[in-house]
This record gives sequence, C-alpha cells and structure tokens, in this order.
Amino acid sequence: MSEFDFDLFVIGAGSGGVRAARIASGYGARVAIAEEYRVGGTCVIRGCVPKKLLVYASRYADEFEDAAGFGWTVGETSFDWPSLVAAKNRELTRLEAAYGSTLANAEVDLIPERATLEGPHTVRLAKSGRTFTAGKILIATGSTPSLGPQIEGLEQVITSNEAFDLPRLPKSIIVAGGGYIALEFAGIFAGLGVDTTIVYRGDKVLRGFDEDLRDRVTAAYETRGIRFSFGAIFERIEKTPDGLVGHLSNGKSLAAEQIMFAIGRTPNTAGLGLDKIGVELGWNGHVVVNEYSKSSVDSIFAVGDVTDRAALTPVAIREGHAFADTEFGGNPRIIEHTLIPTAVFSTPEAASVGLPEHLAAERCGKLDVYKASFRPMKATLSGRDERMFMKLLVDGESDKVVGCHMVGEGAAEVIQMAAIALRLGATKADFDNTMALHPTAAEEFVTMREKWIAPTEAAC
Repeated sequence: MSEFDFDLFVIGAGSGGVRAARIASGYGARVAIAEEYRVGGTCVIRGCVPKKLLVYASRYADEFEDAAGFGWTVGETSFDWPSLVAAKNRELTRLEAAYGSTLANAEVDLIPERATLEGPHTVRLAKSGRTFTAGKILIATGSTPSLGPQIEGLEQVITSNEAFDLPRLPKSIIVAGGGYIALEFAGIFAGLGVDTTIVYRGDKVLRGFDEDLRDRVTAAYETRGIRFSFGAIFERIEKTPDGLVGHLSNGKSLAAEQIMFAIGRTPNTAGLGLDKIGVELGWNGHVVVNEYSKSSVDSIFAVGDVTDRAALTPVAIREGHAFADTEFGGNPRIIEHTLIPTAVFSTPEAASVGLPEHLAAERCGKLDVYKASFRPMKATLSGRDERMFMKLLVDGESDKVVGCHMVGEGAAEVIQMAAIALRLGATKADFDNTMALHPTAAEEFVTMREKWIAPTEAAC
C-alpha cells in the first residue's frame, strides 16, 4: 500500500497537465488533476482555439469582396458579434466536455477546485479545505495576461481574456503590444470593421522574428488601415463619455471605445505556495526546471507556460508527455526546444521555422539567402492588393536549410510541413530536387534558384 493518496497530483488541467495525467495513468499511476476554472486551459478556453475561430470570422469580409472578381454577385452582408460569440462558446463547451471525457476514460480523478501546495507531497483544495498527498506533484497552471506597471486608469482596459466575450463589438480599439496576441487581435478587430490602432514600445512588431517577416506584416496591416504608434507606452488612461483616451509616453493622446493590453503573459505561480516549500522561481515568477521538468524540489515538477521555455501549446503537450514517460514509464525523455515551428494568425498569416536571418548570419560562416515575393493567383482576379513572401536561409558551407519563413495565406500549413524537412536536416539541394506541386504558392520553396543579394552588396 502506497504511503500517498496518489502517485501523481497535477495542478492545472490545460494541454500539458491533461496530457501528463493521461499518460501517467496509462502507466498504472493513480492520478488526480485539479482545475479551478474550466478543463482545457488557456489554449482551449481562452487562447488558441477561440482566437482561431475569431480569425476565421474576420476573414470573411475579404472573401465577400473578392468573390466579385470570380463572377459571383454577393448581396448585402452584415455581421453579428453576439452570434459569433455564442457559436464560439458552444464549441468551447463541446471541447471542454471532450477533455473531461478523456480524463474520465483514462481513470484520472478530476477535482474542480483550486489547489495549492502545503508541502513537497501535500496539496490543499481551496474551497473544500481537503488535503491530499502525492508521490509527485506537477505544476501545469499556465500563464495569465500581464498588465505591466500600475498606471492611472488601468482598470479600464481589457485583455485577451475579456476580448473573447465582449457584450458588443466596439467601433474603435487600441491594442497595446507587438507580439503574437496583439497582432492577432488587431487583425481580428480590423477584419470585423473596427477602427484599430496598435501601440508598441519598440520600433517594430514581432520581436525575434525574421526582419523581412516583421516588415511585411506591418506593411500589410497598414494597407488594411491598421495604424501603428511605435516607441510609446501608456502612461495614463482616462475615461470619457465617449469611451477612453490613452495618454502615451511620447506626448500623444489616442481615443477609442476600447483599449486592450496584450503586452505579455506572466506564469501562474502566485499564491500556489511554491516559495514556502523551497521551489526556485525565476525572473518573472516561473518555475525553474531542469531538462526533465524537475524543479529544485525533487517531488515537484512543472511543464508548459508556467516554466520559462517556449510558451506554445504543442510544447506543453510534449513536455507533459515526456514527464510522464520519464517518471512513470521508465523511459527518460528530454524535449528539444529547437526547430519549433510557429505562426502568427494575422491577416495575412505569418509563419517560421528555424533561424531568422540575423541569427543565421551569426551562426553560419557563410549564409545564402533566397527570397520570393509575388502576387498570389487568387489576387489576380480579385484585384486585391496583396503579395506573398517566402524566404529560405541556407548554410553556404553545408548547404543545410537553417530557416524557412513565409507571409501569406496558408503560411502556417506550409511551414508545418517545412518543419519536417528542417528536422530531418534537408539541404537546399533536397528542396531543389523536390518536384513542384503546381499551381500552388508553396512550390516557390522548391523553385528558388537565385541567391538574394543585398542592395549594398550589389552596388559593390
């Protein structure tokens, strides 16, 4: 008889926690998982899934407009925000039930309460006051939107959490931030007819991405009427009879019905009791873990956004699975946090795998750059002012492709498959020897032949 109530207790029923619980139970472990909100976590309930549904909705305006170029006559159209929100919520309810069924089928005890740590092997449930012991405890509580420093009027702003369920669509919005979430929501709102402005402290959005990708997304957004205010942050937010006025650090003031902050996310570790039992926390409150997801306390582990690794759903799932394999399956596994494909579901879409050019230039003794920019076939009849962009970065010494970047319709789908090629160590010759699938946009990746020469180099 075990000295513990459970072999594994998971705090947080998001993507990483659910995967870890299910796999550990499959190995014969007695597992419980506690969730204080809704099963499915950030991705399913208030992140990737509902966001992508809203992205789809925002793109229909383009489809209606483009149809005329293909012979269609489209009558008067209108959009109803409450109907979209209701449809989105029905799908989330279905997914939450599916996650619950998955846990039940795996014989994992689901506890709908907040759990905190009382000791290295003990958790307490906040509502009922019950305590449980476990041989191992996994922290999978994810992250939450950050609001940054306290400023006057901060209580007036919304985050991505609230954006999904606004009672009505605002006529105008200012989005603070320059990362994935800010760009995606700005695209959603603009696509639904909202007057949209992005305020960002830096000089370019999408920090860390390839420079060409950053520039082309910005230019495409400007073409769509989205305005940018760079090099500024909010210092004060004033409520007026007509909405809100944001006073910026550059002396400007911007008015809108709604202001949304998407300036980053903070790991959900506050109040869990981690510090009381000696779990080391990092610079932003994240759980510091080793390559096997173990914290500074032997019985405490963490996966997903609550750690300081890649904050992406598939990464959390892989980490949770590897944790279960290692601790309960007798198969120690380490997840490589390299060559992770990533996408920004902006309109147009942007996606990448591998190194951006500035890092590739540092790591490759000789770097060959290939670029293609062209008008997609669909735009030739629709008349839309739109271009696609593709870029390959190649180690000139080994011929190995080290970076693949794309802006345009279907970018995420294309880059997912390109990620397989890069993972296998494909060379530029491998790309060249691959037969093109015509007519597609993706064929450009296997037909690029001319190396790109920077204007300054060409002039020399």
